[in-house]
Parts: sequence; C-alpha cells; structure tokens
Amino acid sequence: MILSIILLIIGFFLLAKGADLLVDGACAVARKLNIPEIVIGLTIVACGTSAPEAAVSISSVLQGAAGVGVGNILGSNVANILLILGVSALITNLYVKKNTVFCEIPFVVFISVLLMFIGWQYGAVYCGSASILFGLFLLFLMYLFVVAKKQQDENKEIKNLSSIKMILFVFFGVAALVLGAKLTVDSAVNIAHALNISERVIGLTIIAFGTSLPELVTCVVAAVKKHSDIVVGNIIGSNIFNILFVLGVAGLISPIPFEHAFLIDAAWGIIAAVLLWVFFINDRKLTRGEGLFLLVLYSVYIVSLIK
Repeated sequence: MILSIILLIIGFFLLAKGADLLVDGACAVARKLNIPEIVIGLTIVACGTSAPEAAVSISSVLQGAAGVGVGNILGSNVANILLILGVSALITNLYVKKNTVFCEIPFVVFISVLLMFIGWQYGAVYCGSASILFGLFLLFLMYLFVVAKKQQDENKEIKNLSSIKMILFVFFGVAALVLGAKLTVDSAVNIAHALNISERVIGLTIIAFGTSLPELVTCVVAAVKKHSDIVVGNIIGSNIFNILFVLGVAGLISPIPFEHAFLIDAAWGIIAAVLLWVFFINDRKLTRGEGLFLLVLYSVYIVSLIK
C-alpha cells in the first residue's frame, strides 16, 4: 500500500515534468516554424498538457482498466473548466475572442453531448464511435488551420531553444509521460483494490486531478502574465483533445466500456461547458465572481463522488 502511494507520487511527478518538457519543446518548434499563438494555445500547448491524460487513458485501456481511463477523461474535463478556469479567473479576469465564444466553446458542448449519447446508447466506445470522434478531431484541426491563416504571429513568451534542445525536450518529455502513465495506472488500481474503491472514483478524482496538474500550472502562469487566450485556449483545446483524440484513439485500439455511472459524470461535463459558454456569451469575459462560482460547483461535484 505504502509502496503504491510512493509510486503514484513518482508517476504524477513524471507526468507533470514530462508534459512540461514536451510543451517547451513543442512550443519552441512552433516558434521556429512561425506558427501563430492561437494555434499554440489550442493545439500544441493543449495537446502537450493533455498528454498525461492521453498516456494514462490509452495505457489503462491496454492494461484492461478502462474504468480508470474513461474516469480520467471525464474527471479531467470537469476539473479543467470548474477548477482550473475557476482558479485562473480568481487571479485575473479572463477575456476571449469572438470565435472562441461562438465556435470553440459550443463545439466542446456538442462533443460532450455526443460522448454522453454514445455512452447512453451503446454502453461503450466501439470502433465506429471512435472513428467518428477521431474524424471530428481531424475536422477541428482543419478549422484551426483556417483560423491560423487569418492570424498574425504573436509568439512572444516562448522559450527560444536550440534544435538539439528541442529534440531532447520532446524525446525526454514523451519518455517521462510513458513511464509516468504506467506507474500512475498500476499504483492507482492497486490502491483502489486495497481500499475497495471503484476504478471510476479513482479515475474521476485522484488520477483526473494529477493528470490535470500541467493544465493547472500552465493556466496559472498564463493568468499571472494576463495571457487570457492561452488560459482559455489551453482548457478548451485540452477538453477537445481528451474526448476526440484520446477516446478516439483508445476506442480504435479496443472497445472502451462506458459504465452507466459515467453518464452522471458526462452530464457534469456538459453542465460545466454550458455554464462557461453562458458566462462568456455576453461580454466575452470570465470574472472573479464567476470563477469563484465555478470552484464552489467543483466542490459540490467532488462531494457527490465521495458520499
């Protein structure tokens, strides 16, 4: 039991450090290739900080612990909006552009509803559903490409790394993520069994929070520097990546059972996304008061899992 807890902590550290290296390396590559900041926020940073969720979820499916993987995705998406954006909004008011309010956030609502429908209708994410999710991910990338063509480069705060450092950052980032994912899944499942706790609850709480640490750190730093687009873009991009890419790829590898209890968690994800949309739709701003409300709602969500 104690050894599992120690390995779990080590796993979280490797996940966070691996994501940090991967993001720095990927962003440096983006700067070198002159990729606009909006694409960095919604793709490279979002995918990089979501890499722990991807590693844990895909690894858990391969190891036959799909409950951890699905719980991790659903729990992370709820934490991304209610916890991370809540904390970020307490630091500074968050402002976004029109396309985020009228395109990207509604898209998150749509795919959240789609995922809940798949789970309710089929009880699992089979190859057909996974293909639809992955296809939507490719369409989202096409949308970003079109948006990027209209944007000017704003890469000002990205580390300027040499070519060798960029390669090393990406390589060791991926290596740390893979090892951290294995340690995290193995340790969490062992702890769950020892405490007679379901894989669903472990995935929705401990692992979801642990794998969301890269998003939390990234958003807090960006909020302090008043880069609202990076904060919101990271979270929106992460949620899209989690549902469409992670579950899409995992479902193509092997069917992912979707427990009936997960429908409640999927509903929480929809509520969080819709609430975020409502807060932004009038003045394109998330205030400190609204951020506090998101945090209170997240507390209610956690309590509902524990009781």
